[in-house]
Amino acid sequence: MKRIVSLIASSTEIVCALGFENQLVGRSHECDFPTSVEDLPVLTESKVNPDGTSYEIDQRVKAIIQDALSVYRVDAGELERLHPDVILTQTQCEVCAVSLKDVEEAVCRFTGGLRPTIVPLEPNGLEDVWMDIRRVARALDAAPQAEELIGGLQRRMRAIADKASETIARPTVACIEWVEPLMAAGNWVPTLVKMAGGINLFGKENEHAPWMTWEELRDADPDIIVTMPCGYDIEKTRSEMPVLTCKPGWTDLNAVKSGRVYVTDGNQYFNRPGPRLAESLEILAEIIHPETYRFGHQEKGWVQA
Repeated sequence: MKRIVSLIASSTEIVCALGFENQLVGRSHECDFPTSVEDLPVLTESKVNPDGTSYEIDQRVKAIIQDALSVYRVDAGELERLHPDVILTQTQCEVCAVSLKDVEEAVCRFTGGLRPTIVPLEPNGLEDVWMDIRRVARALDAAPQAEELIGGLQRRMRAIADKASETIARPTVACIEWVEPLMAAGNWVPTLVKMAGGINLFGKENEHAPWMTWEELRDADPDIIVTMPCGYDIEKTRSEMPVLTCKPGWTDLNAVKSGRVYVTDGNQYFNRPGPRLAESLEILAEIIHPETYRFGHQEKGWVQA
């Protein structure tokens, strides 16, 4: 039995999907799935007040980064008290979650010679997610479980992609990861859009989410707009939609005129590079080709704006 601390939501989901939830002893403040992990001690907190508009949150984050400070705090004392054998963290984005640097600084304060194995994940694209699952599994001596999990997820996703490849119609899709200022979804999302039978307009596979302008979105005039702000659920994203809907020319967009603007739970699905990217693909498939796919995610994972 290994004592595991997971400091990012996606790695918590990976640990549980591998069958090691009973060995988790601590989590980040954002780890909330499966819901049973919410009983675990919380070891992190954000220095940024999450209340307010996307613009206000963006300004707070930029102010912290400008001062070369971390966006998160790690409770080094509680972390040491839990005596973990394995700590899972990430190097993909210092804004989105606790970073490797944060964890290393906390571990350096340990006394008594405790030196846990730190496993940093770096999922820049979909293939990296499979590698990260294997990386976690190696730390837990669970290679066979990893291959079984990955194989099952890939089969589910391949079935969707194979069916979508037979579809002649391939609508253009704009995926929005932040509302103000505008940011397009990158990393694994363009891959998921392609697998779901759409043409991704902004953001590149395996690359970080790029900033974009309203004029770029307007000029591209996508067939479908999917909003998936990082860390936002459906209700929070809905509250931000007036930032877009009040833009001059919004009602002239093809996606708006055809009623194909959607709000998703980006926090639970698209922003978490773990096992539930399979569900994220299902959501996109339902949105892009509703005549073909019905997985039951509507009203839970996505709604029409």
